[in-house]
Amino acid sequence: MTDPGRERKGLFTTSWGAPLQPAYGPADVPEECRGGALGAPGEFPFTRGIHPTMYRGRLWTMRQYAGFGSAAETNKRYRFLLEQGQTGLSVAFDLPTQMGHDPDSPMAYGEVGKVGVSIACVDDMADLFEGIPLDRVSTSMTINATASILLALYIVVGRRQGVPPEGLAGTTQNDILKEYIARGTYIFPPGPSMRLVTDMFAYCRDRVPRWNTISISGYHMREAGCTAVQEVAFTLANAVAYVQAALSAGLAVDEFAPQLSFFFNAHNNLVEEVAKFRAARRLWARIMRDRFRARDPRSLMLRFHAQTAGSMLTAQQPENNIVRVAVQALAAVLGGCQSLHTNSMDEALALPTERAVRIALRTQQILAYESGVADTADPLGGAFVVERLTRDIEEAAEAYIRKIDDLGGSVAAVAFMQREIQDAAYRYQREVEDKARIVVGVNEFVTEDPPPANLFQLHAGIGEALAQRVARFRAGRAGDAALRALDALERSARAGTNLVPLIVDAVEASVTLGEICERLRGVFGTHQPSVTF
Repeated sequence: MTDPGRERKGLFTTSWGAPLQPAYGPADVPEECRGGALGAPGEFPFTRGIHPTMYRGRLWTMRQYAGFGSAAETNKRYRFLLEQGQTGLSVAFDLPTQMGHDPDSPMAYGEVGKVGVSIACVDDMADLFEGIPLDRVSTSMTINATASILLALYIVVGRRQGVPPEGLAGTTQNDILKEYIARGTYIFPPGPSMRLVTDMFAYCRDRVPRWNTISISGYHMREAGCTAVQEVAFTLANAVAYVQAALSAGLAVDEFAPQLSFFFNAHNNLVEEVAKFRAARRLWARIMRDRFRARDPRSLMLRFHAQTAGSMLTAQQPENNIVRVAVQALAAVLGGCQSLHTNSMDEALALPTERAVRIALRTQQILAYESGVADTADPLGGAFVVERLTRDIEEAAEAYIRKIDDLGGSVAAVAFMQREIQDAAYRYQREVEDKARIVVGVNEFVTEDPPPANLFQLHAGIGEALAQRVARFRAGRAGDAALRALDALERSARAGTNLVPLIVDAVEASVTLGEICERLRGVFGTHQPSVTF
């Protein structure tokens, strides 16, 4: 039996190891963060939010991340979520889709539909959004190496619905640098990958103006174990690399920067997380103004989606995850997110059930409509500890960015960032194992409960069924048109022209995702990571 005692023991430090004082007062707040100097919401440097009234004018988009099995199965989940009050869609793709393999590829065996939905062709994308009008919903797609192909599929399905590209709204994650650093779903080497990213910037600037061309992601680096400071620093350093790449490709900063967006993790420490989001917003505004001379106010605004921390979910006592997610979601809202996904309580064990995902969505709705935290902008602004931590995170992140600049930028600094994340993850795990950090139900307050019943299960034959489906799709198309589209794409890849129009043409000609990637592999090669110890 655990004796909680009267004296609390443990670490009183930030995630990056700085000591926390027992209390904070006016003397701890930097001069630039006091009183009127703090600024107002909607004003540069947007510390307090990007809109003057924040959620009084419009709530954040409630965007539950979902996808599994076939497109038709996932469509049913989307319809369920929309009926429950979700206000935006967020697509999870399976690993073969992320890595550029069709379901009948030997490389896809055993993974089709497992951790997301399988999308290989335009018919799959049409099934995914059957009955969902694309001119009335915004869609976020967590896709990186194959982002240009999934956007092309979405554009073609929009046209089938009668929605032109300029009527589509949403986001492709399209952040390949964090794949090299922390996640691993890359295909091509960094040079061609960055070309695909900037090709999308240029294409969407001209043809899909309401689309966020990239969601520069700190989420996955935080899931890999980095600290709050590292999450801000490495995310913004990667953003700097994308901006520089776009400028080198001949784009003007204010032409593409308003379509940049960000993706952050909402972790457990509520006060630290609120400060993290505020610091990221302030630092990015200054980087864009001072480093890149952006003048459009939209170019200076850090707009971000947040997702609660998957790495903090526990298989033990999964009901506790409802509380964790509520705290993390509260941090995202208090920190000023533009959209939010709340994890489901059973995700440490399986894909979420409808019941679990409904509870996760209801968590957002209770915050929005019952808690009062959406009624005023930046409700914690001016709090001594929040302002001090905001300044501390900003300064520590700036130091990291200078280090990355000295190393030659994010592409050259991949190994450095990997080591920093690994060291932070190791420190955290040691703290948990030593009980310096308490994880309820894991290293304290432990019970011997049986695993929950009624977990979600995929149909066992889904992989084979989808492999047969894509084979039938190829057999039913005009083969000559598909071959001509692939040949044109290959010529464009070798010539250095913008690839996205050719990818859209290929999708129109019923070319599959795997076929497009195979041609590009033939031109670009595949990335071979260096091994360091």
